[in-house]
Amino acid sequence: MIYLSVILLYLLILIGIGIVKSRKINTQSDFALAGRSLTPWILVGTMLATWIGTGSILGNAGKTYEIGMAALLLPIGSIMGIILLTKIAGKVRNVKKFTVPEIIGDRYGSFARNLCVFALVSAYMVIVSYQYNAGGAVIYTVFSNQIQSPFFTIETATIIAAIFIILYTMLAGLLSVAFTDAANGILMTISLVIAFPILWIKAGGFNGMETAFESMNKSSHMQFFGIFSTFDIINFCLPPFLLILGDANMYQRFSASKDHESATKATIILIFAVLIIELLIIASSWVASSLIVEDEVGKYVLIHTAYDLLPAFLGAMMLATIVGIIISTADSFLLIPANTLIKDIYLKYINESASEKKIVGLSRLLVLILGILAYIVSIGFSKSAGFFERALYAYTIYGASITPALLAALFWKRSTKEGAVTSILSGIIITFLWKEFPILWNWLPSELYFSLDEVLPAILVSSLVLFIVSIFTQEKESAIK
Repeated sequence: MIYLSVILLYLLILIGIGIVKSRKINTQSDFALAGRSLTPWILVGTMLATWIGTGSILGNAGKTYEIGMAALLLPIGSIMGIILLTKIAGKVRNVKKFTVPEIIGDRYGSFARNLCVFALVSAYMVIVSYQYNAGGAVIYTVFSNQIQSPFFTIETATIIAAIFIILYTMLAGLLSVAFTDAANGILMTISLVIAFPILWIKAGGFNGMETAFESMNKSSHMQFFGIFSTFDIINFCLPPFLLILGDANMYQRFSASKDHESATKATIILIFAVLIIELLIIASSWVASSLIVEDEVGKYVLIHTAYDLLPAFLGAMMLATIVGIIISTADSFLLIPANTLIKDIYLKYINESASEKKIVGLSRLLVLILGILAYIVSIGFSKSAGFFERALYAYTIYGASITPALLAALFWKRSTKEGAVTSILSGIIITFLWKEFPILWNWLPSELYFSLDEVLPAILVSSLVLFIVSIFTQEKESAIK
């Protein structure tokens, strides 16, 4: 009962914060950018909780259960991306745009902007979809023992999670999301710091883990090197690198900061925060996996660790913060496309003189619509792909299509609208065709195709097209002039 009570109490606290903060939301800037008032520490908290979502606590954790110690290499892409973000954060804050498509459009024109909107919404709906599935998994694990009903299934739990996430996001906006994100990030870190030594003792340290893995025929789980091939490292690390480097959530937080110094400072601190919590997630999952025999349970390793392996109160706190982290990621990835559609479609093409009250109301309606769309996507994916695979797919859709053109808009003056448009299109098309239509790639050696995920061909084509087309059209424009 303690698990149920703590989670419900935590959710009520989140709702309470949302209600209090929602009273301060009067303008689009309040809803989308928290009135551009966030301090560095609040920025760190909200960026951390947004990034450490299901892709980490279920995706990376589940991958750790599958491969063992070698999973400690998985955060490399994220960390490298954040390091480069420190050079971008201040510049983005000074640009003073609401959305990533707005930055793209300001540099390359309306068509590129609209393509960017399409790619962003597509990628983010996939990301939100598996947050619902993750929230449903937690709810089902905790509640199934208390609710003995044939109607209470994992599907029912997923619907409950989706409804809560949608309603909370509609209520909250970035102002309340930022504060609850910060709380979620802190509590998750505390939970993992306390949990790890407990799990280590339960597992019997290295010797106990080695014995346990041998009995499971998983002795390779004690190996750090030699598990990943070069292609594996590319497949696993490049997508999060590309996403975080151009992630609209991060750019939104930069724009919401008090000033460019705050944005840069927060991003520097974020490097260490993400590194610590990602390694804690993977290390805890690795140790716990020596205590969990059943593979079906193992894919939810952190959920079952909290429920079955930790002292009741600590486990309940960890489950509550896992739910909070899932919500923190989902609400951010719902807010971004809603704000994007308002700023880049509605205000640009439909009603540029809309009142602030109308914009805030329409933003909330769009959160509802997009939330329902993400749920439909979650149904399609729930049986066909794991959390880790879905995360990488979504990251690639965004990272291969938007990130090259976005970085060029900020740092390469010779990039052209033609180069940006062809880059965005090629990133989307190559990602989709490589993933969904393997028959098209029969001319490639089968070993190469099956060893290589969509991210490398997509980013190579997207970047090369951006460069080549920009150079060609730049020269053409110069000749005309």
